[in-house]
Amino acid sequence: MKIRTTGIHVVPEGEPLFDERAYSIRIDDEGAGEFVVIRAMDSDPGSGDLRIDYGDWPKLREAIDMMIEQCHG
Repeated sequence: MKIRTTGIHVVPEGEPLFDERAYSIRIDDEGAGEFVVIRAMDSDPGSGDLRIDYGDWPKLREAIDMMIEQCHG
């Protein structure tokens, strides 16, 4: 047996886990291999989930970084 960390939360400093600006990030597996699920805490369970397959992450991260760089403010 081993202990695995399969989830973390990103929360604004000093706020609770359920803060509307918080995110839950977890590893899930429905039988076809592991993937990452990102949930915005201000959404209904399931409706705000973003599921990311391992092989998709590098290009997805590249696209997100590119768009973040284009944001103003």
